[in-house]
Amino acid sequence: MGFSGAEGKWRARLGTLRDAVRQELVTRQLAEHLPPPPRRVLDVGCGQGTQALRLAARGDQVTALDASRELLDLLESRIEPGMRIRTVQAKAERLGELFEPASFDAVLCHGVLMYFDDPDPLIAAIARVLAPGGLLSLLVRNGDALALRPALMGDWPEARRAFDDTRYVNRLGVAARADRLKELTGRLAVQGLERLQWYGVRALSDAVPDDAPIPDTLDDLLAAEDRAGRSDPYRGVAPLIHLLCERSGS
Repeated sequence: MGFSGAEGKWRARLGTLRDAVRQELVTRQLAEHLPPPPRRVLDVGCGQGTQALRLAARGDQVTALDASRELLDLLESRIEPGMRIRTVQAKAERLGELFEPASFDAVLCHGVLMYFDDPDPLIAAIARVLAPGGLLSLLVRNGDALALRPALMGDWPEARRAFDDTRYVNRLGVAARADRLKELTGRLAVQGLERLQWYGVRALSDAVPDDAPIPDTLDDLLAAEDRAGRSDPYRGVAPLIHLLCERSGS
């Protein structure tokens, strides 16, 4: 299980409606929990670096880690003068050897956990490099709503299977794994990561085509998505869930 080889398909989806909704909602939700800048931020599996660039533009010192040279090149091409961004090409599994304990005030890990058969070692490594009182922003596939996407697309055999199995093949054609909120919250707590809040992401627009363009009504769409992501029952059936956690200790 892993993301390697799907970079080209990922890049082709940048700038589409699905990408814009995901990035904007995560930005809004994250901003409500981050302390004032400057902060030491680690973005694990940063990809094209949308969140890293936005935080750096606000004065943060960002370390952007990704295994893909192709995606890091894309990020580096968008760094503007004055932005403090350091890129590191490495797999997420190497966090423990690359960074000292308590090195960061915030860690972002978006769309990464789904490619790990066993997420516990990565969660433990994140907890280790996160300073006490620091913030973890974690974006994962929602295992409690895994049947909804195939059902909306008319794939009834897959919808039936998804009720009992958190493994799936995503739209990039890559084998992945979803997390159930209650179970994941328990895994995080074991590592001293207390859940502060959680949100749904793309609850209303997940079924749009992969290549759907950004509409003129994007502001209205984002307002509806923002409200859905904060409200029950909508956030519970969102394809992605965004957890904000605090590292315990002093």
